Amino acid sequence: MVRLDLGLAILRVLIGLLFAGHGAQKLFGGFGGHGLNGTAAWLESLNIRPGRPWALLLGLGEFVGGLFLALGLATPWAILPLLASQLVALIRVHAPKGLWIDRGGFEYNLVLIALSAFFGFYGAGAYSADAWLGWVWPQPTTFGLVLILALLIALVALAAPVWAPRLSRRAA
Repeated sequence: MVRLDLGLAILRVLIGLLFAGHGAQKLFGGFGGHGLNGTAAWLESLNIRPGRPWALLLGLGEFVGGLFLALGLATPWAILPLLASQLVALIRVHAPKGLWIDRGGFEYNLVLIALSAFFGFYGAGAYSADAWLGWVWPQPTTFGLVLILALLIALVALAAPVWAPRLSRRAA
């Protein structure tokens, strides 16, 4: 059991830090990213509007969610923004290009979704902040709620181009 828990911890930390790195790219321009303004412009080009609030939400979600996943802290809730971001990326950016990543496809997003869902459902394992704090999340109820919320957030982001023009007309 020790080897399994150690393996899960290594995998969880790796995936969490990758997500946090993606968030740092979007928020701060770290690791070759474009920062908040560049991410906002990119989201606008994908018709996810308004770009700046979505960029902030996306960057914070990946950064904080990734760090929490790496620590194994509030694990089912840590994956909420991670699942939502990857669902949007899969549908809006990568699905039209097919499955394989060599053509810009969604295989990487699918792997991140599967791993995030695994940790959301299974938990963070023995070597985690959740375990050390004695936090136990009722499963599958908590994961089901997180999955529903992630789907709703993704739907709102994907529907943003429909709502954004209406909101900007009201503000004018």
